[in-house]
Amino acid sequence: MSGGALAALDIGGTKIAAALVDRSGTVLRRGRVPTPAGGGDAVLAAAAELLDGLGLAGSDVRGLGVGAPGVIDPDTGRVVSATDVLPGWAGTPVRETLTALTGLPVTVVNDVRAMAYGEARAGAGAGHHRVLHVSVGTGVGGALTTGGDLDHGAHGTAGELAHLLVPERGPVPCGCGRRDHLEAAASGPAIAATGDAPRAGALLGRALAGLLAVLDPDAVVIGGGVAQIGAPYLDAVAAAFRDEALPPLRATPIVPARLGTDAPLVGAALLAGTLLAGSPPV
Repeated sequence: MSGGALAALDIGGTKIAAALVDRSGTVLRRGRVPTPAGGGDAVLAAAAELLDGLGLAGSDVRGLGVGAPGVIDPDTGRVVSATDVLPGWAGTPVRETLTALTGLPVTVVNDVRAMAYGEARAGAGAGHHRVLHVSVGTGVGGALTTGGDLDHGAHGTAGELAHLLVPERGPVPCGCGRRDHLEAAASGPAIAATGDAPRAGALLGRALAGLLAVLDPDAVVIGGGVAQIGAPYLDAVAAAFRDEALPPLRATPIVPARLGTDAPLVGAALLAGTLLAGSPPV
């Protein structure tokens, strides 16, 4: 299916972002609102209202792509499991509800996988064959792409790194409740609690050194809100990685996401467009 714009949603623990995106991945319009309390129904109602505010009604929008927290059933678009980063989210029928609210065909994928797809297709991952994408914001997430397509793994968690064990107790709980996981020590809330972005970056770099020994990607792309801190954070990630990584891995590029915080929106939209065109799911 050619022509027409695509709508996109990026649902997170603190904010919902929406955009209208063209078929090349260019964001035409965008908006955002705080994520409401009240569980899945309240979140999706706010998301649909946000889309309406972008002029969805009466526009030539062909489909909606959604990046959502948690493990998503690719066949039903339902949230199979989720942490308390977004309370009451587990079990939410995202595709079914948003189809009813918007009248559009809806594609739902994990939010970090949406980011990864955007960066692999139109951002910093383009041109690399196998890429580990890392998102650091309210939580810590990861995803793999190979040849520009998502690699979900056997259980939909390929590339996930929030629950990697770290040698320091985090100042906030991981979404699963533990404090010895990477998310507890290196997420945005952890940095806000300590005021020490370089320390958090170093912990992520050390974790990547071990993870890359297993995955051996061509590049690592780091996105999410925390990556917007820039050099103080990203330089700490890279330095700790080089210190700890196996010698053959030390030259692996670690680069910031080119699309910034638009990456999940672009990825969700492009994925929706791919599926509307009749390509097999990635």
